[in-house]
Amino acid sequence: MQELLDKYFRKDKLPHIWCPGCGHGIVLGAVVRAIDKVNLDPDKTTVVSGIGCSSRAPGYMKFDTLHTTHGRALAFATGVKHAKPELNVLVLTGDGDAAAIGGNHLIHAARRNIDITAVLFNNNIYGMTGGQYSPLTPTGKVATTAPYGNIDQAFDICNLAIAAGATYVARGTVYNVTQLIGLISKGIQNKGFSLIEVITQCPTVYGRRNKMGTTIDMMKWQKENTVNVKAAKKMSKEQLKGKILVGELYSDTRPEYTEQYTKIVERLQKEGQ
Repeated sequence: MQELLDKYFRKDKLPHIWCPGCGHGIVLGAVVRAIDKVNLDPDKTTVVSGIGCSSRAPGYMKFDTLHTTHGRALAFATGVKHAKPELNVLVLTGDGDAAAIGGNHLIHAARRNIDITAVLFNNNIYGMTGGQYSPLTPTGKVATTAPYGNIDQAFDICNLAIAAGATYVARGTVYNVTQLIGLISKGIQNKGFSLIEVITQCPTVYGRRNKMGTTIDMMKWQKENTVNVKAAKKMSKEQLKGKILVGELYSDTRPEYTEQYTKIVERLQKEGQ
């Protein structure tokens, strides 16, 4: 752990400011371990975030980082990758940041299949800005903007990304960190747009308001209410009712955006245009 801290973290920015029991530190640890696992060069890696609890993460990382405006992390990341295709570009974002104000950018980053790995910290709530419900807040749950229960249908953000054209989509939890590290590693190695949704707990804003118990209770909930996609194949619809699928949900290959763009530029240069 000390080696990872020395190599990947701005130790002068630690300790972090996330609430006690928040799962975001676990997600950040998984991201760093995945980066180390696939041996990315920190000098050739850029980490981008928007606004929100999750978007604090790059500030602790010893990389070139961009802390951008709300919902625009993927737009900034697209610009970085487009300008310097040789860079490894990661986006650390939240359920409000990516699915609400940033939803359009998410759809089009997936559609273009631009080589960005987006890790979406899903704690089901706008934590930093006051506890409003997000597009990923489950129906019936309470938030400051839904004091009598949220009546909206939540997005399945993974299905949305698959439909939009992402070539690698996975979902993990902070309960199962070993699996999560593997999923993020595969996302980084995918040549195209990757989305890894991470179910993480917010005991302070979401859990307390919805009477979900302690941090440990919320992590037990993750264990009891998720099913690996491999195991799900052998289960009936009744057994799967109310369960959340985790693991690698989709993987495919198709042309990557910046490579296609570079080919057009090279062809035009040869033609003298």
